[in-house]
Order: sequence, then C-alpha cells, then structure tokens
Amino acid sequence: MAAVLALEVPKIAAPLRQQVEGVLRRAIIDGRLAPRQRLTERELMEMTGVSRTLVREAMRRLESEGLIATVPSKGAVVRELTVAEGKELYAIRAVLEGLAARLFVEHAEEAKVAALVESAETVVAAYRDDDHRRVLEAKNRFYDVLAKSAGSETLSAMLDGLRARIWRWRALGVTHPQRSPQRAREAVRDLKELCAAIRRRDADAAERAARDQASHGATAALRLLQGAAPAVPAKRAARG
Repeated sequence: MAAVLALEVPKIAAPLRQQVEGVLRRAIIDGRLAPRQRLTERELMEMTGVSRTLVREAMRRLESEGLIATVPSKGAVVRELTVAEGKELYAIRAVLEGLAARLFVEHAEEAKVAALVESAETVVAAYRDDDHRRVLEAKNRFYDVLAKSAGSETLSAMLDGLRARIWRWRALGVTHPQRSPQRAREAVRDLKELCAAIRRRDADAAERAARDQASHGATAALRLLQGAAPAVPAKRAARG
C-alpha cells in the first residue's frame, strides 16, 4: 500500500477552512499533488488530518479557482496544465496586468510606488540568489501590490479570481529544471523596465511593459509545457 502524503495544516490565527485551502492549493502548485491525480475526500482527510466537511469545502474552493476538475466516472482530479489554457490565461493576464499598471501610475501615491519598487527589489534579490521559492513568493507579492493599489476594486477582484491559476503557471516557469538560464535575466529586465516606467509616471510605457512581461512569461512557460513531461514538483526542481 502506497504511503500517504502528509500535508501539515499550520496552527495559525486564521479560519481552519482557509488553512486547509492554502495547504492543498500549495500542494497542487508545488506538484506534490500531481496533474491528473485523483483526489478523494478520504485520502485528503488522512493527508491533512481534518474533517470531511473542511476537505469538501476546500475542494469546492479549489475547483472554483480552476485547480481541480470533476471528471465523469473518476471524480475530482488535479487539473492538467494545457497549452490552450496557458495561451488564454496569459492573454487575459497581459490585458489585466497592463491595465493595472496604467491605473497604478494614474492613482497610486508615492508611498505605494515606493512599496512596489521595494517588492520588485525583493524579486531581483531572490533571482540573484537563485532561490526559486523566494522568487515565486516575491513575484506574487509584487503583483498583489500592483493590483491592490491600482485604484479599481473590480480589476483587483478579477485578478484575485485568477490568482491561483496564474500562480501555478508562474511556478512552472520559475521552478522547472529545464527553464532557460536567460529567462531569469529577461524577467529581471522586464521588472526593472516596468518599475522605471511607473516611477516616471509614464502610464503608456507601464502598460506596455506589463503586457510585454506577461508575453515573455507565456513564451517561456509554454515552451516548457510543450517540451517536457508533466510539471516537476518544486522540491525536486529546486535541485535541478
């Protein structure tokens, strides 16, 4: 009998349901729960040590985020990344993040600009240290600051709804063992160009830089997906 994967639910001051969602979400993004893997409530209860009700609620949430799919006669499975999804998601991301960059320039006060630049410097430092997990976490924080300080609740909500799917694709590009060494340099250059446009309050250039950033990310991620086997867990990828 195969060993049961243990997914520890941290003891933090947040609703247990959210903690379970976070643990399962991260396991999917990291690849510990692999694409096409069947997910049963009983197994997830054993993995997390929580009740069936909490597991069921978490699975519903992750299905709404596009990380889990229900397959006839098989039940819930981890959704597989596909080229079609990647093209569509990155196209949408380019438009939304481009608009977020434009609105950020038009509405964000200097303190918000400083916070964004500081978060970008954290990304650059993580790339310099070749710390893939830190890169991923820092990039997520950067885009959170960008979206939440753009002055549009509607836009922020739309990006928030895509957050988990974007995060999963970003993880593929950042942690995959077959990623190009040039990709890190390109990502840093794109990030610096975006921040430079924002600092000089050039909305057109900022939107263009954000769109270019998404386009370059799409090219890299889709190349990896088309030329490689299913996504490798981040723990292994970090040693690649």
